[in-house]
Amino acid sequence: MAEAKEVPVPAGQLYDTIGRTYAATRCTEPRIAARIWAALGDARTVLNVGAGTGSYEPADREVTAVEPSAAMRAQRPAGSARCVAAVAERLPFADQSFDAAMAVLSDHHWPDPIAGLREMRRVARRVVVFQFDAAWAGRFWLTRDYLPEYVRLVRWRHPTLAERAQAIGARMEPVPVPWDCADGFFCAYWRRPERYLEPEVRRGISVFPALGPEVEQRMVTALRADLESGSWTARNRDIAGLQEADFGGRLLIASSMS
Repeated sequence: MAEAKEVPVPAGQLYDTIGRTYAATRCTEPRIAARIWAALGDARTVLNVGAGTGSYEPADREVTAVEPSAAMRAQRPAGSARCVAAVAERLPFADQSFDAAMAVLSDHHWPDPIAGLREMRRVARRVVVFQFDAAWAGRFWLTRDYLPEYVRLVRWRHPTLAERAQAIGARMEPVPVPWDCADGFFCAYWRRPERYLEPEVRRGISVFPALGPEVEQRMVTALRADLESGSWTARNRDIAGLQEADFGGRLLIASSMS
C-alpha cells in the first residue's frame, strides 16, 4: 500500500476548493461549545482565528473573525461577527487587542501553526484552541480498519499538539466527543458509521481530499460491505453503548495566569 504524504496547502486555498458545502454538515456542537466558552473565562472581546462559517463563536461576546477563504466567508450567516480576510501567521491587530483569541479545528491547516499560535498569544491575553491530538489517530476504528494512510499522514505533520501547547505555555484538557455530535468533523460519527457513506458528510471533512479519491472510495466500499455483513458491529461492540468517547480532543488554554 502506497504511503500517503501531504503537501501543505494554505487553508484559504484548500477551503476555497472543498469548503463550498461546508455549512451543510459542520456546525456548532453545543456540548463542545460550552467547554470552549467556559475556557474563554470572562473575556468580552474575542478573536476567532480560522473562523470558517462562524461555528463556535459565542453570541454573548464581541467577536472578530479571521478567515482566509472567500468560500468560507461567503457562507457566514447574516448578522454574524465581522470577518477579516487574513491568515493566522500575520494577524492584522496590535498587541493585546483582545481579551481572548480562539481557534477551533483550524490550526492544523496553517502553514506554520507555531507562528499562528504565537500571533494569537501576541494579540490576546488568553488563548483557547480546540484540536485533536494526532497521537490518538490509530485508536479510532475508521483509521485502524479503513484508513491506515491517515495515521501516516498525521504523523508526518509537525509540530505535535504537545509542541504547539508548549510553544504558547498552554495546558491541555480532554474533550470527549458525544455519540450524537452535531459537528461533522472526522471522528464525529464514531457510533454512526453509516454516515461516512454519505458524500455530503465526507465533503465536510478535509481528511478525504488529503488522502485522495482512490483511498476514499476504497474506504467506502469496505465499510459498506462490513456494515452489510455485520463485521463492523462485531468488531466494535465495545463502543455500542457509550454516550461519549475520547479520541484525543483537547483544549489548549494559555493566559497570563497559566
